[in-house]
Amino acid sequence: MAVKLRLVRMGKKKQPTYRVVAAESRRARSGAFLEIVGTYQPRGISLAEPETVTMIDNEKVVRWLLQGAQPTERVAKLLKVSGALDDFAAAKTAKAAK
Repeated sequence: MAVKLRLVRMGKKKQPTYRVVAAESRRARSGAFLEIVGTYQPRGISLAEPETVTMIDNEKVVRWLLQGAQPTERVAKLLKVSGALDDFAAAKTAKAAK
């Protein structure tokens, strides 16, 4: 089973919000998923705040990445902003040192 970390679109017309989920790669974009690991609002809450990455659970993301999940391009950028990729690199080196 190939697992990807990707976005699932939600929200109203012309007001998208996305969930960052762990899902099987063969499933549809808005199909079944294994776990929700965060949310993303590309339009932001107000005009003063253009983009919002909220509630990315870095522990869940690191666990999925250690199990071999592959993030999509956009999700990889979001994980870099949230610091999850740094946590993953630290966990990977700690695991290799054991």
